[in-house]
Amino acid sequence: MLKSLGTYQKYVKFLALPGLALLTAGLVAGAVAGWTPLPLGLLIGGLGLLLVGLGFSDYGRHRFWSQRSTEAGTNAIVSVVAVLVILGLINLLAVRFSSRIDVTENQIFTLAPQSQQVVRNLEQPARVVVFDPVPNPQDRQLLESYRRAGSQFSFDYVNPYDDPRQAQDFGASQTGMVFLESGDSRQYLQSVSPEDRLSERTLTNALDQVISDRALTVYFTQGHQEFAIDGSEAGFEQAALALADQGAVVEPLDLTETDGEVPADASLVIVAGPAASFFDAEVEALATYLDQGGSLMLLIDPRTSPNLDRLLDEWGVTLDERIVLDTSGAGQLVGLGPAAPIVTDYGDHPITRDFRSGRSFFPLVRPVNVEEVPGVTATPLLQSNPQSRAESISEAGELQFDENAPASGPYTLGVALSRPVAGAEAAAEDAPPPESRLVVIGNASFATDGLFNQQLNGDVFLNSASWLGQQTDAALSIRPRQVTNRRIVMTVQQQIGLGIFALLVLPVVGFGLAILMWLRRR
Repeated sequence: MLKSLGTYQKYVKFLALPGLALLTAGLVAGAVAGWTPLPLGLLIGGLGLLLVGLGFSDYGRHRFWSQRSTEAGTNAIVSVVAVLVILGLINLLAVRFSSRIDVTENQIFTLAPQSQQVVRNLEQPARVVVFDPVPNPQDRQLLESYRRAGSQFSFDYVNPYDDPRQAQDFGASQTGMVFLESGDSRQYLQSVSPEDRLSERTLTNALDQVISDRALTVYFTQGHQEFAIDGSEAGFEQAALALADQGAVVEPLDLTETDGEVPADASLVIVAGPAASFFDAEVEALATYLDQGGSLMLLIDPRTSPNLDRLLDEWGVTLDERIVLDTSGAGQLVGLGPAAPIVTDYGDHPITRDFRSGRSFFPLVRPVNVEEVPGVTATPLLQSNPQSRAESISEAGELQFDENAPASGPYTLGVALSRPVAGAEAAAEDAPPPESRLVVIGNASFATDGLFNQQLNGDVFLNSASWLGQQTDAALSIRPRQVTNRRIVMTVQQQIGLGIFALLVLPVVGFGLAILMWLRRR
């Protein structure tokens, strides 16, 4: 009988190991999932097995608790348990209060400040529905960022093959279609595919329309050899489509066909690169429109005289007849000449506030000079490089300049102006008083087809349109974030040389050093 009891005691001492495992599992499960009966059972069972195992161990049967090794072992166990408890608490906090730090260079996993503001301002639930049987991780990551930014935002992925009825209700005729649902309205946003990912700009602008419930109506003047917007020739088709993607209504405007008046529904009027002069009656119509609280964007190329001086004089703006040359050599590094200044200096204005040191460029741009006018607030938007100067172009279109001449920059290339509407009162007590707004840029080709999507060129145009439309700052355009290409491009000779160096030179040098050390030790 005594021999049998001793045999059991020999095996019982090994219960300490599973006891420690159960104790750890109980602590982790309780900290992460909550103290339900299962984690409590694991904790109590593990603690019991651990005590029984230690009690029947050799140390337990021979004054276990009085041994010095017991103290060291107890300290080790307490330390392990403390570490496990700390890890469990960290996991608990991470689950309940999730937070991320985006350490990528261009913050490609972080929503733009405009997007975060729009989601926080949602007053009613908004749901994005993506009809895609295989969710893309990149799109899901973007939607998760929106959901973390605001409690009113949610999203669902629906397999149209498993749920054809819901696909039919939304009108999803193919996979990849994305819809925004808010209240009783449903809006188609875009279609996603392996090549076309979900656009933050498109989604944020759609959500902003849910908040403001007001779309822009943009008119492009025609009849003065302005750039076309219908795609019949190279011009402002991409710019017009980008405005339409933001929910704006884009229309041409011939003032000679509207009895010399700007339509009453115009949110803003854009004059894009006129080469012929406006009639006096047309200039008067634009001036009256501004006086009544309208908004106007003037993109005027050098060597043109659109007869808008009288309108600009009221705002203290004059257009220089020269063009700006960047003699710093910065443009040559990216394939641009001195006649296409690169802009990295932007004014503190809602249009350009988030540009930081991003780049935009303006081929053949004229300086825009601004004088102080009472009641008019003027903010320079675009500043040329300090190593720039202005030069005249001859009647034959030739540009001659001395490369060694001193720089005289920087020059203002674009300006935003506003002034209160005379005699107008705010529509509500908490609303700002109505004001007229004007943006003047000494170049129009920066936003033409082919250049619109280059660097920040399109953002300058779209942000100007949003500000002129007197929308919230959150509606300003959001530039897609791109991963910086850090790959090293080498010629064939460089690749061969690098291979020889890595496979032959380095091993020979290492082997020689090893022999030298061996000889010295001998």
